[in-house]
Amino acid sequence: MDFGTVEFDSNCIAATRLFVVILITTPSPLQLLHLDCARLAFSAIRRRKSQAGSGAHLKMRLWFRSCVRARLKSIVRQETGSMKSAYVHGYHRRENLRLQDQASTLEDLLHGGTAYPAGSLVLEAGCGVGAQTVALARNSPDARITAVDISGASVAEARRKVAAAGLGNVQCEQADLFHLPYGPESFHHIFVCFVLEHLPRPVEALLILKRHLKQGGTITVIEGDHGSVYFYPESKTAHQAIECQVELQRRAGGNAMVGRELYPLLRDAGFGSVRVSPRMVYVDSSKPELVEGFTKHTFTAMIEGVRESAIEAGIMEPADFDKGIRDLYRTAAPDGVFCYTFFKAVGKK
Repeated sequence: MDFGTVEFDSNCIAATRLFVVILITTPSPLQLLHLDCARLAFSAIRRRKSQAGSGAHLKMRLWFRSCVRARLKSIVRQETGSMKSAYVHGYHRRENLRLQDQASTLEDLLHGGTAYPAGSLVLEAGCGVGAQTVALARNSPDARITAVDISGASVAEARRKVAAAGLGNVQCEQADLFHLPYGPESFHHIFVCFVLEHLPRPVEALLILKRHLKQGGTITVIEGDHGSVYFYPESKTAHQAIECQVELQRRAGGNAMVGRELYPLLRDAGFGSVRVSPRMVYVDSSKPELVEGFTKHTFTAMIEGVRESAIEAGIMEPADFDKGIRDLYRTAAPDGVFCYTFFKAVGKK
């Protein structure tokens, strides 16, 4: 269809209705585009009635075409499924430091029970800046680990961290999880940490990873769940600030509460012997290392990092967001309590 020749008259109304019929009776990967074409055409018809002059028709045609093209580009981005599509936290230095704080604070909690035999070929998919890579490699010194991420800058930082730790069993490479350059059944084990939360289609990602896993091999997946947060003193505004991050991630195609879904996701991808263990972080003033490392520098810093995006998106007013952040920091006071649950799943091919 040539959007530049659409005539917004009675024929267009009939054609638009036909679009809706096609949408209902013949589903396709571009259903959203079909629906938007119908919506845009009806909107254009309303404009046509309220405008006069020979130039109005051309303006509507150009407006309609530009809207459809923009929507098509948006849909194509969603359909291609790149890992690069939805990292809501950004790639700046502050996020790098936050990830390092998180990794060092939670190493025992997250990596406990994960060690691979000598000679194992292990893929870490979505290694980011290497925050989890160092612990993974340190716990399996005789395994050979390939750590990949789509961001070249993150891979460079991961290489620096691995070198600084003196680890010789890690190869860091730039690669897209959805288009890995390795052959079928290339790895004995796969490790995925804080990746599925950013993907619009996590089951598809797991299916791709499974193709690269040897028969009998395992996949380990770790994710958080922002719906598991509770704290004292209680604050409705703090919960609203957390919800900003959840909503921004949802709009980017991710799911900040994916932790609770790990069992069905792995089962849907065809993994067997799936086991999920909740890993709760409980923090009070008797654990000062967690007060600093997790409550302040991991979780609250993460929420504080989306301030500008949340305000620009109109999700929360600046003063309210700032109060929510203050209330989150208040939970790190001597009488404060903070709780969060991660989920760790292991499945077998």
